[in-house]
Amino acid sequence: MGGDAQTVTVGVLGFHDSRETKAISNAVAALGHEAVWLHEEAVGIEVSRSGVALDPDVDVVVNRLLLSKSTSPLEDLSIASCYAAVRPVLNDPRSVLFAVHKHATASRLAAAGVPVPHTYMATADAKLNAARDAFGTPVVYKTAIGTNGGGTWLVDHDRAVSATVDGRRAFIQEYVDAGERHRDLRIYVVDDEVVGAMYRYAPAGDWRTNVALGGDVEDATEDLPQRAAGAALRATRTLGLDYAGVDLIESDGGWLVLEVNPTAGFRGLFRATGRSPAAAIASLAIERAGGRVDPALVERLGRDLDGTPPADAPSRVRDERVPVVGHAERVTVTGISGSKEVLARIDTAASTTRIAPDLAADLGTEPPVAVEDGAPPRVDVVVELAGERRTVTAVLDEDVGSETPLRIGRDVLRDYYVDVRRGVRDDAGH
Repeated sequence: MGGDAQTVTVGVLGFHDSRETKAISNAVAALGHEAVWLHEEAVGIEVSRSGVALDPDVDVVVNRLLLSKSTSPLEDLSIASCYAAVRPVLNDPRSVLFAVHKHATASRLAAAGVPVPHTYMATADAKLNAARDAFGTPVVYKTAIGTNGGGTWLVDHDRAVSATVDGRRAFIQEYVDAGERHRDLRIYVVDDEVVGAMYRYAPAGDWRTNVALGGDVEDATEDLPQRAAGAALRATRTLGLDYAGVDLIESDGGWLVLEVNPTAGFRGLFRATGRSPAAAIASLAIERAGGRVDPALVERLGRDLDGTPPADAPSRVRDERVPVVGHAERVTVTGISGSKEVLARIDTAASTTRIAPDLAADLGTEPPVAVEDGAPPRVDVVVELAGERRTVTAVLDEDVGSETPLRIGRDVLRDYYVDVRRGVRDDAGH
């Protein structure tokens, strides 16, 4: 693992093409050590009577598995567990198992005295709905595993909810009114220190603050409320995580921890603060394996977010770093009552996504907010397009035909490259 005894080989375990994975790899190299991207084309683990042999061999692993986006999260986490049997793993898989499940996170935090919102999970529909009287109206309804605001709705009491959505457990949570323009606080913690913090503001007409949904951000690092910082640090310690993005909201009774994300993105934080956690994570990994780093260099690198593909990036990673879609795509669209695969039209001329009322009714959608007089009604749906899941507020439109009952507009397409020459992909993804 390198001729220099001081050189550490850091494996960055990630099966998705994320800028954060690349940034950590690049930070390791910039700190004078060796980085290996442990993607699906690279991982090899041999078990024999002689023990466990890693191919490629690494001294330490940074766990960047995006389990909330995986179709097989337990299988992916088991790969991290194989590494944890023989090497230090930052964000140990046992800790991630709690953190990736939002209700399990709340359970562990509440048991440790960390303030969290009132939540309730049941495995049967009747039991879940029977508990709603204690939550007021509206109530937050969300899947236990999800990301980027996907699988989160604001539901009134006259709407029955299900204990599962699209095959994933769901639960209810009290709605904390955060003012006229909804905001929360994201604090990024690495090695029991705050790297940066930002306020996230919901886009107009919405209550969710996720940057992936178009929310605005504002630097909060220098004037970070002490109690919020303390709650974020306690939450990260309680879950046993080496690094995490901790989301909090201010209530009448103080700061509450909403979620603890073990693979939180960096881009929104960097845009708001000019700080990236990549160098701090890389430094922690190197030191965990017995290597040394220059603290001044770590500080300088923390002011950059180098997301260019490293030399060992998997063959599927392209320089444009955005998913490509054609003029029509098969998508999975999800509401409160279920999911359906449909053919969607990619409409670059439309500013907003539109959905046929019949499809919306089949999915059991719920209007997210009251609309202005004369404006068409809108509903929240989760759209899975080109392997990415995100929540979009779609306009109900009678003119959307049954052949393509969903027309995806620029509110979603800003994150994609549209190739009009490309047809509908087949089952193999071609």
